[in-house]
Amino acid sequence: MTATTPVSRPAGRGLLHATNRWVRGGGLATFVFVLPMLLIFGLFSWLPIVKAVVMSMQSTNLVTDAQWVGLENFRQVFNDPLLWTAVKNTAYFAALALVFGYPVPLILAVLMSDLRRARWIYAALAYVPVVIPPVVAVLLWRFFYDSGPTGVFNTVAGWVGLGPYPWLESAHTAMPSLVLEATWAAAGGTVIIYLAALVAVPPELYDAAEVDGASIWRKIWHVTLPQLRGVLFITLVLQVVGTAQVFLEPYLFTGGGPDHATTTVLLLIYDYAFGNTLGGNYGAATALSLMLAVTLALLSALFFRLTRSWSTS
Repeated sequence: MTATTPVSRPAGRGLLHATNRWVRGGGLATFVFVLPMLLIFGLFSWLPIVKAVVMSMQSTNLVTDAQWVGLENFRQVFNDPLLWTAVKNTAYFAALALVFGYPVPLILAVLMSDLRRARWIYAALAYVPVVIPPVVAVLLWRFFYDSGPTGVFNTVAGWVGLGPYPWLESAHTAMPSLVLEATWAAAGGTVIIYLAALVAVPPELYDAAEVDGASIWRKIWHVTLPQLRGVLFITLVLQVVGTAQVFLEPYLFTGGGPDHATTTVLLLIYDYAFGNTLGGNYGAATALSLMLAVTLALLSALFFRLTRSWSTS
């Protein structure tokens, strides 16, 4: 018996055959349709990221020629004593927003979902702060936070014999005051998300729990929260990432004061690039921006890994 030797096909002919099969299978048409999206995404997303990495290793004011300094910008940022103050303040803001701002939309959504009539009115009222321009909202709350005895919040506190309080002028109350306004401004969007998720919860589950004699709190704990597990996970991640990038409230309310008590990482980046004292240091600003982006990416990946079983089970 003689063994048959396989017929070797030239490499070029095999590649041509695979290409023809890919074209006949619709691969070329798919590539043509996807190409504009890839070009736009690369031009407006990846190219700025690459340029940011390059700029973080340069000394530039965007006017004169840039000078290559390597890792000097990162050393300058690490040696800045304000960096650790900004990191601490950012973590403090995120923690307060998580403790107070995360459960409030869920509680409001659960209460609204039990309404049989005029639910849309309450949902619209909850969403109103979202559509108010942020600058207008901050100016409105600055009026509320007036430290004088005639300020809105101090007037209310005076009714029960308290105050007046220096809401934004005190290092102890400035950050909680910012968190309160930020929670009011952003809670409405999350309320709408939770309401939409609650609509998808099968009513049979609530009926079965009611037959078993479950109270409203047991229904929420054993029915509502497990059914919203995936949505709660996503909103938690978005809130942590969003609060770590807080800028508008400390910039418009206090400018980072008093005594740097509300200076956040993004506000420090702004000061590096445009501030009166440190302005024009775009290399350091870009370096700190990259450090923040990498930190948030690593924290998000770690959070997803640690909670993967909880979010999908």
